[in-house]
This record gives sequence, C-alpha cells and structure tokens, in this order.
Amino acid sequence: MSLVDTRTPDPKKFIKGATGDWEMVIGLEIHAQVTSESKLFSGSSTKFGNAPNSNVSFVDAAMPGILPTINQECVRQAVRTGLGLKAKINNRSIFDRKNYFYPDLPQGYQISQFKDPIVGEGIVYLDMGKDGEVEIGIERLHLEQDAGKSIHDQHPNMSFIDLNRSGVALMEIVSKPDIRSSEEARTYIAKIRTILRYLGTCDGNMEQGSLRADINVSVRSPGGEFGTRCEIKNVNSMRFAVAAIEYEARRQIDILEDGGKIDQETRLFDSKSGKTRSMRSKEEAHDYRYFPDPDLLPLEFDDEFVAALAKDLPELPDEKHDRFVSEYGITSYDASVLISSRSNADFFENVAKGRYGKLSANWVINEFFGRLAKEELDVSNSPISAKQLGGIIDLISSGDISGKIAKDLFEIVWGEGGDPADIVEKRSMKQVSDTGAIEKMIDEIISANPEQVEKVKLKPQLIGWFVGQVMKASQGKANPQAVNKILKEKLAL
Repeated sequence: MSLVDTRTPDPKKFIKGATGDWEMVIGLEIHAQVTSESKLFSGSSTKFGNAPNSNVSFVDAAMPGILPTINQECVRQAVRTGLGLKAKINNRSIFDRKNYFYPDLPQGYQISQFKDPIVGEGIVYLDMGKDGEVEIGIERLHLEQDAGKSIHDQHPNMSFIDLNRSGVALMEIVSKPDIRSSEEARTYIAKIRTILRYLGTCDGNMEQGSLRADINVSVRSPGGEFGTRCEIKNVNSMRFAVAAIEYEARRQIDILEDGGKIDQETRLFDSKSGKTRSMRSKEEAHDYRYFPDPDLLPLEFDDEFVAALAKDLPELPDEKHDRFVSEYGITSYDASVLISSRSNADFFENVAKGRYGKLSANWVINEFFGRLAKEELDVSNSPISAKQLGGIIDLISSGDISGKIAKDLFEIVWGEGGDPADIVEKRSMKQVSDTGAIEKMIDEIISANPEQVEKVKLKPQLIGWFVGQVMKASQGKANPQAVNKILKEKLAL
C-alpha cells in the first residue's frame, strides 16, 4: 500500500486524547468474490451453500501434476471492475506465488498478483453530506484465489476443512491511505459494493463472505508522519468495520500516550466484545517470498478487448446520481438514496417516468422504501409494483385524492393489490373538490361555533381548528386547498 499522503488534515475528524489531538489514517483492502460460475483456475462450481467439499476439483485439491488454467470470465470481470473504478487497465499482468502456511489451501501457497497487477491506480468519490465530496485513491486491483474454510467447533479434538471456497476468484481492491474516519471507511465500503453490484462483478453479500475487508489503521499527530499500522482481518459487516476502527484507533492512542510503541501486527475483531485482539505479527512483502508462478504464463490482452468491455458497461452510480438531479429535479441527497442499488434506481425511474420527479422521489423514498425496510423486503419481492405506485401519484397530481387519502390507498394496494384508480372509484375515496359542497359544510361549522369564530378573528393561526372540523365532516375527502381558501373568505382573514 502506498504511503503518500494526499489529504489535508481536517480538524472535524481529529480524536481528542489526553495529550492532544490525534488523526486516524486508514487504508482498506476489499476482497470481492468474482461473479463467475467456476473458479479462477478450475472448472469447479462456485455456488454458495453446497455440501462441504462438493465444489472441489483435482486443481483445487492440489493433486500432483494437475495444472491451473485461467478463467477468462474472471479476467473480464476484473477488467470491467477496473473500468468502473476509473482505473488504469494493465494489458500485461503476472500471477505470482505468495508463500506462507495456509491450513485450508492445499497447495501451501496462494496464486495472487504482486508487482504486476491486472488493474492499476483509480479513484472513488464519496459523498459525505455536509462535509462535501471526498476523493479516495485506489492503489491497485489484483486477482487471486481464495482459501478454503477451517472449522474448529464441530469436534473436541479435530478441525475440519471445507475446500468449496478454495480457488474461488477474488478481486483484492487496495485503497490508498486516504481515509480519515470510521464513517468515511463505512461510506467507502458501501460505495465499492454499490459499484460492484451495478457492474454485476460481485454480489456484495457480506453475510456470505462474498465481500469482506482487511482494514489498516494507524494514528498520528495531525498532518505528521504516518504511524505504525495494524491490520484488522476479514471484517464482513460495515457496522463491524466502524466499531473495529474506532476501538483500534483508541487502543493505539492509549498506548502512545502512555509512552509505548505500536507493534505492526495482524488483529481480529471480536464482534461480541467490540474489541480487536492480536492474531500474528504483520508480514511484509519479502516474508511471502513472491515469485512468478511457473505454471501460468503472463496474462496479456489488447486494447480492443478492453474497449469492447468498456462499451458494454452500465450507467454507474455517480453518473446516474448526476442524471437524476438534472433530469428529475430532485436533491443530491434524494438521488444518493435512490441510486443505492441498481434495482432501487430502476424502480424509481419506472415510477417517475412522465411524472413530477420530486413527488415521485418523496413517495419512493419515504413511503415505499420505508415500508420495505419495515417488512424486511426489497424491491424484488415487493407486493406493490412501480406501475401501481405511479397510479397513486397520478391520482394525487390530478387532485382526485389528497395526500392523506393517498396514504390510506397505499396501505390498501400494499395489502390487497389492485388498480389504484379502480379502488378509489369503488370505495368512494375521491377527494371532494366541489366548492359548493365544501362551502355548505363550512357554513354549518361556522354557524355552530360562533365563539370559535371570534377567537380566530383575533388569532388567525387558529384557522387550523376549522380546517380540522371540515376534514372530519368530509371524512378526510375535502380538498385541503379549497377548504383553506373558502375558510379565509368566510372568516374575512
């Protein structure tokens, strides 16, 4: 990881210590499982959840004389990811052997990339709200094979090995040490996951281990020399990432303020205690004894191959965000929420097509996304379609129903289905916009409440009481704009 400082210290991100301010310096290595039906160097299945050791070939089991063969689809996916990260694509890269003891990788070494990765430097932009946009540099993306899984809790005296994951293709996306807070780290992980999901190069399921992060944390005096970093391995939750970073930074500050020094090491995060603990001393590149894998030729492709992949890239989150703001007239915040996943963005576009963008965004974000979260659903299994939600918005825009009636209608469509316009007609839910009918209700309420009339003339803000009475008398169907206009005329306000 590059140790070039590219950011100006920001006092808002400093941590208060007993001896003064401290600044966090964070770099992330995100391991993303490549979307592919077979592994990086074998034809074994990558399907998650299969019986232990059922996705294993002779290559994965490292049988003597069996040679690896590169999976072209994994190469395509890595290049597409590099393009999505606005990164340099290297037309020539080399696979290396990374040597240290892997109990769950039968070769005893990992096939990875060291000096010549498939993707070079890139940039990711983070929207940090009030703090503005933050630029995080990408150092590299390289392809490597995943290890298997050791299982230690199934027998009192023995450990078991499941090699289903052994040899699965990983993209390791290495950031520069440009991250300065746990919240930036969380936002960065979320942004990388969103980009990968838009591209379809990784499913991003952290709970299944498809995406996980190694987090390098150090602290320093603001703007000073980089401190000694500790690496927190295999964090598989954004919430855990935030907790691990904050604990580790405070641990290091306490040691330094007590006159101690930080040992460079690899640590694990215990989600139950909320603490990190030492795992092993941190290795440097020379400890791994990298050398080019003699069984694999250098990976080479031409500019035409890259250009063809670039041509077929989908619209990515940043471009979609800017288009939503300009095309639909919504706020940057609303656009950020709507593009959080490709399916969410597509749903919004289907709702907003030919309709007022801001009203559509409000209903998608507040009512629809809010209800999905409450029911623990997502767009793919929603009981209400974009066409149905668009129908509700049409009824609001035409004045047939009020916002309050619309919420009642939303509940009916969510629970029972059906066409919103038909439901409004059959259940007599239409808004009363007949000024004659509204005027008659207002006259009756004014006549029955002379004392309240005198009060509202002294305090015009009390008109809300009359509005409430009219809405009650109309069972919520009276047009609120018409009610307010006629009341002001009748009460001479």
